[in-house]
Amino acid sequence: MSLRVEELPTQIKAQVLAEALPWLKQLHGKIVVIKYGGNAMTDDALRHAFAADMAFLRNCGIHPVVVHGGGPQITAMLRRLGIEGDFKGGFRVTTPEVLDVARMVLFGQVGRELVNLINAHGPYAVGITGEDAQLFTAVRRSVTVDGVATDIGLVGDVELVNTAAVLDLIAARRIPVVSTLAPDAEGVVHNINADTAAAALAEALGAEKLLMLTDVEGLYTSWPDRESLVTEIDTVALARLLPTLETGMIPKVEACLRAVTGGVPSAHVIDGRVEHCVLVELFTDAGTGTKVVAS
Repeated sequence: MSLRVEELPTQIKAQVLAEALPWLKQLHGKIVVIKYGGNAMTDDALRHAFAADMAFLRNCGIHPVVVHGGGPQITAMLRRLGIEGDFKGGFRVTTPEVLDVARMVLFGQVGRELVNLINAHGPYAVGITGEDAQLFTAVRRSVTVDGVATDIGLVGDVELVNTAAVLDLIAARRIPVVSTLAPDAEGVVHNINADTAAAALAEALGAEKLLMLTDVEGLYTSWPDRESLVTEIDTVALARLLPTLETGMIPKVEACLRAVTGGVPSAHVIDGRVEHCVLVELFTDAGTGTKVVAS
């Protein structure tokens, strides 16, 4: 049976607060980029807990920047509209028609819902996309399928980041909530993987940390052996491990590698299925999940 916070003995509450204090001091005034996804986006209790965590960080003088995806929501909307989806090499083929749906869902549905949840705690969150104020400039990507470079449509990587709009929001004590859509140099809009976008933004902002919410406890060296969970790993060891990982974990690990090699002090793969996982990672000595640091 789970115990609610209000049911904890006073001494334990005091210990928790005392443990958090040095971390609150260390992170005060710093930027933390959080990639929001997985069950944390779909479970009501987790969604509300995440929104409360973002408001808590803001009110502690920390600057959260949220980057979100929305693959399952896009798939559901395509199905409702009777649009056939196609995947190549594990990536959704994004036609202009699919992109229109992605724009509608990412910014108009997923982003709006998160902004509203955060703003239930105060006028804090502002939704933007990579299209706004040239936040992201995309470059079209292809994937290799059976050894052949394959076009997957309007799917891009982040080529350039212009942090001005996000920094303006931070200076105004707002919480940027970023939907990962971006134009290329010719103005053609692409859908960007949210893991990739979060890493690029964390690097460009000089963030103190990048947090990646997932649906597992952290990084496993030999999934599904739960004894192989890694609590901390450096970039050299992680790069060696990368080819052996499960497909779904690869973009997250690549994002952690990009961020840390780009100057972010640490990146963390944490379990978004746990309420208040962000606070546990940031404000406890043990933290949670897997921490990635420079070699």
